[in-house]
Amino acid sequence: MTRMLDGPRLAPKSGRPARRLVVFLHGYGADGHDLIDIGRMWQEQMPDAAFVSPHAPFPCGQAPVGREWFPLTFREPGERWRGVNAAAPVLNDFLDQELARHGLPGEALALVGFSQGTMMALHVGLRRNTAPMAIVGYSGIFVLPNDGGPEAAEAVEPEISARPPVLLLHGADDDLIPVQALFLAADALAALSVPVEWHLSHGIGHGIDEDGLRHGGAFLAKAAGRSAGARFGRG
Repeated sequence: MTRMLDGPRLAPKSGRPARRLVVFLHGYGADGHDLIDIGRMWQEQMPDAAFVSPHAPFPCGQAPVGREWFPLTFREPGERWRGVNAAAPVLNDFLDQELARHGLPGEALALVGFSQGTMMALHVGLRRNTAPMAIVGYSGIFVLPNDGGPEAAEAVEPEISARPPVLLLHGADDDLIPVQALFLAADALAALSVPVEWHLSHGIGHGIDEDGLRHGGAFLAKAAGRSAGARFGRG
């Protein structure tokens, strides 16, 4: 049975039809309500953007009221790689449906993930037929086969069909996903010729602070401006 995703949405603040679509992908054990308020913060910078934050497809095995994109035991080798691949089709279907809902092309899409949602954003976003406008990943991992062994980035290179600009953000004091994950991800993305920037939030653990929100919003607004000039014209 095909799983259908849904979640909270925000219409463009401008009152006009959407020209951008920002999709939030929440972390393990949360749901779509966890991130949608970020859209309210970013509406001033992107008044013509629609925002949506789908609930992940499965009940979380370790959080009674939360959701998960894929199961995690935190001890089984390769479980993240198997997980992102298994969850990718349902997320891709949702992205296609949301773009069609607004009559938007694939390049109008931006993905914003947190933790497990960042794993999904990077995995799916880099394999879209049309490159998204941008990807912003908070506190996550760029999932590679063999748990990111030395040949892993080279192994996935044939799968990478899109190279949107990526911003990675991480709390310097994250004790759930160590900050080293940011540097490993940035190196792997650069090796795949994906344009990547990163930002460390000092004194922050596994979460998002105001500084990180400011950087993420500015990055998306800049990407939207570039995309408007290149594809839709300015005026």
